[in-house]
Amino acid sequence: MKNLTLLTVLMFFGFVNSPLFAQQNNYVQDYLERLENSRKYIVLVAETMPEDKYSFKATPESLSFAENLLHIGYAMDWHSQSLLGGRESRDWQTDTVFKVGTKSKAEMIALINNTFDETIKLIGRFETTQLDDELDYFGLNRSKRQIFMLLADHITHHRAQMLVSMRLNGLVPPRYVLFQ
Repeated sequence: MKNLTLLTVLMFFGFVNSPLFAQQNNYVQDYLERLENSRKYIVLVAETMPEDKYSFKATPESLSFAENLLHIGYAMDWHSQSLLGGRESRDWQTDTVFKVGTKSKAEMIALINNTFDETIKLIGRFETTQLDDELDYFGLNRSKRQIFMLLADHITHHRAQMLVSMRLNGLVPPRYVLFQ
């Protein structure tokens, strides 16, 4: 019995120190660094755009600068808190937290910062053994690792639309920083 316990302990520590475990842990750490860099850049973009241009739309059917900013927040909340964290999803159609409404530029920036904080906190506690667990993502099976990547892509997609809005208003966006 003593040998079986010793063997079990050795096997456990052998798994924890295995290259696969280290790669998964590194993946989450790398992702958190990228997410923090993304936050810094998007906040800088949001601060650079004048508040009177927050309602600007590149085309009538486009989201406004402000709507893109808060849509990023909504998507971060949904991907992290609901898909990865298991919380009930907000309804995009009825949600008021991530709708522009009468929010000021400062309130929107504070909301996006808070959403990044919550997302980073949840992902920082994420159990890496769940990275290969699959979820229903709009009718497709996607691993939680893929959910991480989809969230990063979504942030980049809408941030790029915000940068176009800045250019169309004669503004030079903040210099791009690598590793976002």
